[in-house]
This record gives sequence, structure tokens and C-alpha cells, in this order.
Amino acid sequence: MDTTEAAGRTPDDRLTDEPGGRDASPPAADAAPDGSGADQRQVVSTAIRSQRSPRDIVISLLVLLVPIALLIGLGRAFLGADTPTEVDPAPIVQQARAANLFPVGEVTGLGDGWHTVTADFRRADTGATLRIGYLTPDDDGVQVVQSSVPAERLLPDELTRDGQPRGAVEIGGRSWQRYTARADELAFVLLEPGRTVIVVGPASEDELRRLAASLT
Repeated sequence: MDTTEAAGRTPDDRLTDEPGGRDASPPAADAAPDGSGADQRQVVSTAIRSQRSPRDIVISLLVLLVPIALLIGLGRAFLGADTPTEVDPAPIVQQARAANLFPVGEVTGLGDGWHTVTADFRRADTGATLRIGYLTPDDDGVQVVQSSVPAERLLPDELTRDGQPRGAVEIGGRSWQRYTARADELAFVLLEPGRTVIVVGPASEDELRRLAASLT
């Protein structure tokens, strides 16, 4: 350094320029080199969270659940969330008739409160099957199955191997067999040349009888 310049500088100026002089900021109190300050903050945060009472947890859950319940209620009230989605079975019935594999009947005249919710026609090596699903006025799901699959194979598949006949009943001028089926289900079976018809579901016997009687 120039001696002339050094002579004009005060001790304070030299102290400021030197490493570790007056302008050097002291290390932060919590900035420990080994990260112990961050660890302490983490411990404190964990301790605070662990002090939440069951009441706080319940309140937090309610804050989340109340808006969800409101949305569900609004959907049911204004958007018809509880209204079943109906299908038109006519194209599927026509498809089954065009296949000409068995006489295809059609359900008519059920009245208000009944909804057609599924319709399906499929072919297999053992035969063809038409299924129409309904929702009854009591909101029970039932099916009308019409099939060319041999009855000795169709009935165990549809009613389980435990399904057993429980006597003949006359419905709509035809002789149906009353069958047991899956738990809480009842079935009526119509055996005809080339076709087996099954009306099955957890609905009441009166509703199943009405569905069977409506099949043309």
C-alpha cells in the first residue's frame, strides 16, 4: 500500500477494511454450524402437533366433512343424483329377435315406479342370452333373463348350484316354477321348448310375480 495513502487513513478506516473488522456481521445466534438450531425447531413443531386433543381432531374432520355433505345434499335436491339412469331396451330386444335363436318376449305395462336400467344380449357356444334389468318401486334390482342355453346349465349359473324348485305357480296364464336363489333372492322360472325365462332378484314376491306376468 502507498505510504502516503496509509498515512492519511485513520485507525478506524484501517479497522473497517481488515477482515473481521467492525462491519463484519456476527454469526446469527441460531445458525449453528451443525444444524442444531433447525433440529430444535423441528422438535418444537412436533411437540406442538402432538399436543392436539381428540376434540381438535374431531373439529378438523367436521370442517372437511360438512362441505362434502352439503355438496351431496345439493346434488340430490337439484341435480337428481338419486334418480336412476334409465335405458331404452328396445334396440337390444330387436337385436335378440333378429338373431332368431329363441322366442323373445318383452315386458310391458309395469306402470309407474319401475325403471329399466340395463339391457344386454350376448351369444356363446352354449347359446344366447338376453338380460333386462329393472329397478322396482321399492328400489330393488331385479332381472328378466331369456336364454337358449340349456336349463340344466343356465339355472346353476344364474341361481347358484343351491337353487332348488319350490313348486309350480300360475302367473299370467302360464306355469312357472318357484325357485330359491342367492341369499335374500327369489326366482320364478318358465321352462319352454327352446327358451328358459328367469325372473330373479331380492324384490318382494308380489313384485317378481308382477314382472313375470308382464312378459309377453
